[in-house]
Amino acid sequence: MRSSPPIERSEVRPGVEIAYWRAAATNGRGFPLLLVHGWPETKRIWARNVAPLAVAGFDVIVPDLRGFGDSGLAPDGFYDLAAHARDLHALVHDVLGHERCAAAGGDLGGGVVQDLALRFEGFVVRQVLFNCVLPILPDAYAAAGIPTAPTPELRMAADYFVRQGRDADGLAAELDSPEKRRRYIAEFYGHRFWAAPGSFAPDDVTFMTEPFADAEKLRASWGNYESALGTRPLSEPPRFFERSRVETLALYGPEDHVIWRAFPEMCEVAFERLVGPFVVPRAGHFLQWERADLLNATLTAFLRDLQG
Repeated sequence: MRSSPPIERSEVRPGVEIAYWRAAATNGRGFPLLLVHGWPETKRIWARNVAPLAVAGFDVIVPDLRGFGDSGLAPDGFYDLAAHARDLHALVHDVLGHERCAAAGGDLGGGVVQDLALRFEGFVVRQVLFNCVLPILPDAYAAAGIPTAPTPELRMAADYFVRQGRDADGLAAELDSPEKRRRYIAEFYGHRFWAAPGSFAPDDVTFMTEPFADAEKLRASWGNYESALGTRPLSEPPRFFERSRVETLALYGPEDHVIWRAFPEMCEVAFERLVGPFVVPRAGHFLQWERADLLNATLTAFLRDLQG
């Protein structure tokens, strides 16, 4: 039996309902820590982190992004970085009343955290990023001698990105049953090799894929890919074309076959106040699940002095 905090729901902006887990620090004096999922994930990917981080002294907040999991669909149709970042600022700052927070995320969640930190200066005091999208800085990466052209392996692994971004309706029509939708998502936890082999047992995959059985939620989850490829309008431009001065801890799971192999080197260019990057063995894309104990300890060490 899996245990998790009760689901809370708040209307964070007009018509935007965000569902989230919240676990208060067991010592009663916690610093707010926002944990942001990516794709093909929901807040469930953080299930191994919430309780340990609350025991470690953090007020843990784990939302489902708009259109994902238990959150509502976007009333305005936007699923881009800026829309997600504004939702999370409204949740943590306006609804829950926190002036500052630390934040962690991988995949899309890492991009949302970066946008959030730049869009609301001073709100995210530290960020922890792993196996995520990184700022688009082609000239800076080239000047550092870092190749950013996709390798043949990466092009093959990114077929899902192109299909979801350019033919989302066609793909949705093919996945015309809950079982087909769940099997599609299960591929990313299995034979597509995003994770280290054996990281997800069959019941883990069942747990992760369940929210995507819903046709509307699966279709909405592709909105960010459409936004990235220009087939869906942006709510506003992302804060994703600049270096960040936010204090950043970067981690990288090398068993990931969908993120650039040069991720660690790119982090050294993208973040001016960088701790790491540290390569985590026996881990891939889903570091918070694959190496939960290690990530929990690392977050605690990096953020401990914020607890006051």
